[in-house]
Amino acid sequence: MDTATEHSAACSIMPPYLLEQLAKHEDPRVAEAAKHTLLHERTVRNRREIRAARSRPDRRPSSGLIPPDLQSTAQRSLPTQERPAPTQEPPATTTEPAPDRTVYDAEQGTDLPGTQVRDEGQAAVPDESVNEAYDGLGDTWTLYWTSYQRNSLDNEGLPLIASVHYEKDFDNAFWDGEQMVFGDGDGVYFRSFTDSVDVIGHELTHGVTQYTAGLTYVGQSGALNESVSDVFGSLVKQMKLGQTADQADWLIGEGLFTDKVHGVALRSMKAPGTAYDDPHLGKDPQPATMDGYVDLPHDQQHDNGGVHTNSGIPNHAFYLAAVAIGGEAWKAPGQIWYDVLTGGKIAKDVDFAGFAAATIDAATARFGADSSQTKAVHDAWLQVKVLTE
Repeated sequence: MDTATEHSAACSIMPPYLLEQLAKHEDPRVAEAAKHTLLHERTVRNRREIRAARSRPDRRPSSGLIPPDLQSTAQRSLPTQERPAPTQEPPATTTEPAPDRTVYDAEQGTDLPGTQVRDEGQAAVPDESVNEAYDGLGDTWTLYWTSYQRNSLDNEGLPLIASVHYEKDFDNAFWDGEQMVFGDGDGVYFRSFTDSVDVIGHELTHGVTQYTAGLTYVGQSGALNESVSDVFGSLVKQMKLGQTADQADWLIGEGLFTDKVHGVALRSMKAPGTAYDDPHLGKDPQPATMDGYVDLPHDQQHDNGGVHTNSGIPNHAFYLAAVAIGGEAWKAPGQIWYDVLTGGKIAKDVDFAGFAAATIDAATARFGADSSQTKAVHDAWLQVKVLTE
């Protein structure tokens, strides 16, 4: 498979503005690594979008096939000549769903998936990147299953596939519409992209969005696409560490930077705009409220309207809601966001205000209009100035 056209800018953890900064670096190896990664960013989006479309063929993205409890009713409504032929009932199963993981080694090449190195249930191997990818896939599956009873990304037990050691000095990790891919970083500013479990959770959540709301990757809906991935990526990490909302660091990509970088992570949901301030990488440009919203052209040169920048606003709203609600953020606040993502009620091009209203409706439906949870969600959107009184 020629993977020069596999990776979408819509589903990578690295903001293009960071790569653009490094592409100007005086070290030729660092600059070349950044330019090469950017080339992938800008040449493979169509392939991922085609794959995403195939996963949502002319139906409610979040509904999948007709739910089992409605299938018999739907079949009875068909004219006799259109009814499917009777089939034998599948045997009942009580087996608890479990992840189905396979990790491959791309061996610094571009042919995916590469050489299989670890399959589900097999013991750890000497390669740390393989084990980190394997564990991160499992941690993400566990969050979705134990918290929301979602069986893998598509809710139908989709196998989780990952390839490590992609390309040489590749500064990114991405979901390509079918699998995860991890670069090793340039070793100067970035470590291996398997080092952060929230990065793995972030990218796999792009897959969940692909199978559910299908948020259009441009403008505010694109920023929401990125934000949803940050939210659940952070929740994967928080569940793994057993942290409450007030204990979590709310960083995305913590551990990716080498000691050479003046910064702690790619993004901060707690304090957007403070994740890094580095002579070579620049300063974190994310706004925390609509006062700093960046209105950019909706093209790839401007990150599809600043999707990685403006995602700081809904990110901060989730953080504020989670801390106000208290306890483990994957429970009430995570459930509210999950209900919106999978409820089939938001448009693919929903804006911040529409998404905010949907989260308030979801909180009301689950906890009540006068609940502390609904108030916390409403107040969070007020604080980031997406909503007004």
